[in-house]
Amino acid sequence: MISVSLAAASICFAGACYPALVGSNTPAGMFTVSRQSVADPGYGGDVLVFQESAIHLWAIHRVYTLNPNEDRVGRLRSSRPGARRNVTLGCINVMPEVYDRLVACCSKDVLVVF
Repeated sequence: MISVSLAAASICFAGACYPALVGSNTPAGMFTVSRQSVADPGYGGDVLVFQESAIHLWAIHRVYTLNPNEDRVGRLRSSRPGARRNVTLGCINVMPEVYDRLVACCSKDVLVVF
């Protein structure tokens, strides 16, 4: 199971927790994740989708760095959860090495966002 705490702005899986960037509209609930390829270079080739609508897609993905003004990497490195909340448009951003660990162990697991 993968769990994401919106309050702590963290993601936990395989017995460890890591900082994560989340947004004010990151949906809470229980979801099934599915790995999907994406062409946009800002996402590193693939994402773990957990919810879709007619116009939106919510996913866990590598930290998006193509807009340097957002300083997502710096915010992700912050020890303050408040610096990591309300950053994204609803997706969950993690460091690339965390994403790789997540895909290796849990890319077909259930995601709980609370």
